[in-house]
Amino acid sequence: MNMINRIDRAIDMSGGIVEGIAAEHMSAPTPCPEWDLRELLNHLVGGMNIFAAQLLGLTPDRDHHDDWLGTDPQGAYVEAAELDRAAWHRPDALEQTVRLGFGAVPGPMAAVIHLTELVVHGVDLAVATGQERLVDEQLCAEMLAIMREMGLENFRVPGMFGPEVEVPADAPTYRRLLAYVGRA
Repeated sequence: MNMINRIDRAIDMSGGIVEGIAAEHMSAPTPCPEWDLRELLNHLVGGMNIFAAQLLGLTPDRDHHDDWLGTDPQGAYVEAAELDRAAWHRPDALEQTVRLGFGAVPGPMAAVIHLTELVVHGVDLAVATGQERLVDEQLCAEMLAIMREMGLENFRVPGMFGPEVEVPADAPTYRRLLAYVGRA
């Protein structure tokens, strides 16, 4: 349940950040150079819906980058968060196989991948909107430790993770996490 608890914490952290996003900031740049704020939030909400569907044995009704936000981005996040949380709390969630764009992965690895998406993109949203105070530093430290232990070298490709960026050793943990995944 530790990984599921982390997913819950990441959903909560990101939810607080999403609440504070003003409509006029949806076209703002993010630490993900290929996405503005709306595209990044749409990616996050789409991923939550897709993981939930996969864990429930369903075929997602849309592609990851279709419009998941509609005219109510905050409402779309809340809805996706409820579905996602419920799916991960099923007793057999970690026994499922989840089909991602690069192939099928077992439930425990899917949970790590999903946690990575939630935490890193939640921090991306916080940085893009000046809401760093809402970042869960302990969760970022846990995520950074997990990622360092697993190693990312095979995933440092365009569209996933870039080369690690240098930051001061005393930088906040969320900054060190973003630097580890290649965010400048």
